[in-house]
Amino acid sequence: MSEVTKPRPKIYNLNLSDLMSYRLPLAGWVSILHRASGFLLTLLLPVVIWLFDKSVSSEISFGVFSAAFSSGIGIFAAWFLKLVVWVIITAFVFHALAGIRHLILDVTHRMTKEYGRHSAATVIVATIVLSLIFGAKLIGLY
Repeated sequence: MSEVTKPRPKIYNLNLSDLMSYRLPLAGWVSILHRASGFLLTLLLPVVIWLFDKSVSSEISFGVFSAAFSSGIGIFAAWFLKLVVWVIITAFVFHALAGIRHLILDVTHRMTKEYGRHSAATVIVATIVLSLIFGAKLIGLY
């Protein structure tokens, strides 16, 4: 006697209610976060350009720029400015590492689940380590 198997359900569109029960693999999360970090970097590009302009235009503006990280500027406290800069740095590091991962996947054609999971975990761990290192430098631990 042959065993009758139940056909797998076909999911064509995921509704908002389905997203809570859908388990996305780690490589999928890295791919989605890569897009989100790119979008965040695009939104924060005017802030980055302004920060760069203020830091290199003159010695006086660099002094004002440096003082903003110790005493704040306007309605923004110094800790908030450091947090914004840390978010920008973390988004850039993650976006760069995930982009390198995607390039390596495209060049080497390694499309196995194991390699995808391993490379995604490597990107996440490296981002956390580098983010902590840059954050420690930003708040003056070293």
